[in-house]
Amino acid sequence: MIELQDKSVLIVGLGRSGLAAARVAAARGARVTVTDIRAAETLRDAVAKLPDGVAQELGEHKQETFLAADLIVLSPGIPRLPALDAAAKAGVPITGEMEFASRLIKGTIVAITGTNGKSTTTTLCGAIIRASGYPTFVGGNLGEPLCEAVGSRAAEPGGLLVVEASSFQLETVEDFHPRIAVLLNVTPDHLDRYADFDAYAAAKSKIFARQGASDFAVVNADDAVARRCAEGTAARQILFSTSGKRKDGGWLEAEALCVRLRGGDIERYPTNNPSLVGRHNHENALAALLAGRLAGATPSEARRSLLEFRALAHRMELVAEARGVEYYDDSKGTNVGAVAAALSGFPRPVVLIAGGRDKGGDYAPLAEVFARVGRAAVLIGEAADRIAASFRFVMPEDKILRARTLEEAVEKASVAAVRGDAVVLSPACSSFDMFRDYAHRAEVFRAAVRAIVGDEAMQ
Repeated sequence: MIELQDKSVLIVGLGRSGLAAARVAAARGARVTVTDIRAAETLRDAVAKLPDGVAQELGEHKQETFLAADLIVLSPGIPRLPALDAAAKAGVPITGEMEFASRLIKGTIVAITGTNGKSTTTTLCGAIIRASGYPTFVGGNLGEPLCEAVGSRAAEPGGLLVVEASSFQLETVEDFHPRIAVLLNVTPDHLDRYADFDAYAAAKSKIFARQGASDFAVVNADDAVARRCAEGTAARQILFSTSGKRKDGGWLEAEALCVRLRGGDIERYPTNNPSLVGRHNHENALAALLAGRLAGATPSEARRSLLEFRALAHRMELVAEARGVEYYDDSKGTNVGAVAAALSGFPRPVVLIAGGRDKGGDYAPLAEVFARVGRAAVLIGEAADRIAASFRFVMPEDKILRARTLEEAVEKASVAAVRGDAVVLSPACSSFDMFRDYAHRAEVFRAAVRAIVGDEAMQ
């Protein structure tokens, strides 16, 4: 536990994580200051939610405030700042919101990371554990920051916290100790932040850093980088695979997700949930089942939760069906690995809408998958030329279309699709060249689909 009474705590970043950390610190008697480079008028709503007595330094970062702090708590994704560098050099303790919260928690942590599939796996695992009757918190990088759990029943002994952990959050962990740590996959992403892919992978591997011999590391056996990240962990490794039969851990066999733990009986779970389509979702389901069972869920509770699971918004979510064509919103597919994995096991030929702001990845893996499942591609945004250059090696030029807007892209995709196809918005890029965020992109996509197929075809 961490002592905060009368300590000077500086919270950097006034997003949801920063607000939650400020509330926790203030409630424990700290003298709290929040700082954000954004202007006060931009942060009006956030400021209104701050506890009384919290000081604010907005529109700038004052180095003297950083140097005067007893503890600095960073929101996820805060870039390198001169004031932070000065504070670190002066010996001021610096941590992240997730690490900060974990020091105030006594419950059992199940942490889930990976480039792709974190949110789906976290949500499904949380549902499995919650169905088992444990006081349960589900959040982290997904939805509620971990600080929101502090003081709850889930944070006390006997409670369980299912936490999605991003690489940004894992950068700052020191004592963060998951009883069960899950690594789904590691593919190139955020290379605009990290020096190289190895640095990004190293951040992911920190999920295992504090585990001991009584803990569990659930790792994707089909992902060589994930396996490498787990090398040297003191935890017992539990592997899962969709590419070959195993005798323990988790694997895919015909139409069943198979789980076998600690030499017990083989448990078979169905794969027919339409919200878990494709190989990547079978991986997510296996990881969630393993983590949920290791955390104490029974097979019947796990099965029921699996069958009742519904796709998260903007993650391969079926939004319409008209004239034999399905329309999917996968706006959260913001990197090449995510889209390649999503399309790899897709049950229909795909007309793909992709593009946006390039994140520095290689589109060749996506082109390789699209060669097998693609009907046509409609490309938008700043990355359109780079994607087209990769796709030209695997499909005819007349099947690689361009659109100036997402509305135009949906119209062209609808024309290119034939009965039995799927039109899929899965951009492999960030949204910031054309939209506020991925949710805004999805909103525009759905409106464009509705304009073509009508309200009665929308799901």
